[in-house]
Amino acid sequence: MVDQPRITAGFEPAKKPALLPKGFPEQGVPIIHGVNRLGLWTLYMKEVRRFLKVQTQTIWAPAVTTLLFLVIFTVAMGRGNRMVLGVNFATFVAPGLIMMGMMNNAFQNASFSFLAGKMQGTIVDFLMPPLSTGELMAGMLAGAMTRGIMVGLALAGAMLLWPGVSLSVAHPWAVVWFGLMGTLMLSLVGLMSSIWAEKFDHNAAITNFVIQPMALLSGTFYVIDNLSPGFQAVSRVNPFFYVISGFRFGFLGQSDIGATNQAVLHGALGLGLLNLVLAFVAYGLLRSGWRLKG
Repeated sequence: MVDQPRITAGFEPAKKPALLPKGFPEQGVPIIHGVNRLGLWTLYMKEVRRFLKVQTQTIWAPAVTTLLFLVIFTVAMGRGNRMVLGVNFATFVAPGLIMMGMMNNAFQNASFSFLAGKMQGTIVDFLMPPLSTGELMAGMLAGAMTRGIMVGLALAGAMLLWPGVSLSVAHPWAVVWFGLMGTLMLSLVGLMSSIWAEKFDHNAAITNFVIQPMALLSGTFYVIDNLSPGFQAVSRVNPFFYVISGFRFGFLGQSDIGATNQAVLHGALGLGLLNLVLAFVAYGLLRSGWRLKG
């Protein structure tokens, strides 16, 4: 047929651009600029609703368990109007127990989501939405911190009803700063644990052999001045010690971090720098997709 055009090898006729419905952007043109606020809020609410759906297990059960520590140690060690840092033993130990409950539950929440997704095959629900690495990380951490704060509020409300406990606040900035830094620190550790773990036994090992020993040996139930110099040195390299003691300082106005308020400020700055380092590490792991993709 002479009238038909000759098609040479390697030549493809130009394709007409597909007609898009009115109001839709062209293919390949991003429509989300800056922070995906809606996606971030959706992820945050997903995390919050997940643990609120079983709040008996995630909020009230940890609060009751931590209250049992208050009952046991008050009965066993608080007899005879025992005074510690100028207050009765129940008032001394209460802030530490609140902070310990907040940290433990922030870790548990952050260490569950990715791990459950990998075990159940739903990890794609976290990786496919149009969220940047920073937005994904922020949503997960905010959800974990919210659970820790809710447990802390539940504990504080219950401890106010306990005879002899006073939770008057001497330094509000310390309560807020150390409370947030403590829950953020354990949320970051929990997030990294969730990325690393391949089964629930791995996560349980971190809880049993790292988190719980550091929490119980953080000065929650004692002042480190009662320890030998060697054990005092060990306590001072434990970041949990600074969280517990700084949070207690916010209530009592006294702490065993140091003899001056400046020592507490140094501890506060140190926790901030530690969280910054942990955040960079967690961001790098999440961005690389290690043990999450493929």
